[in-house]
Amino acid sequence: MSMTDTIHAKLTEKFAPLHLEVIDESQSHHGHAGWREGGETHFRVRIATRNFDGLSRVAQHRAVMEALDDELKASVHALAIEVLPAKAI
Repeated sequence: MSMTDTIHAKLTEKFAPLHLEVIDESQSHHGHAGWREGGETHFRVRIATRNFDGLSRVAQHRAVMEALDDELKASVHALAIEVLPAKAI
């Protein structure tokens, strides 16, 4: 399973998102810190879920980071998180 698929599966299981995009941006970071041949090091997540209703932006980001803790410790170097309002979906 690719890292993109792993991230998608974990966030889907944990948050039942109304909208979820997992974008591998590794090629945009070629030569930067943490980049490896083959990619799967730099990701952007766009997520909308009712599970984040009432949480601060910091708490929302912490929840995503916690859900992906193993991946962040093992091989994901960078993760950009965009939380979209669930009301708009």
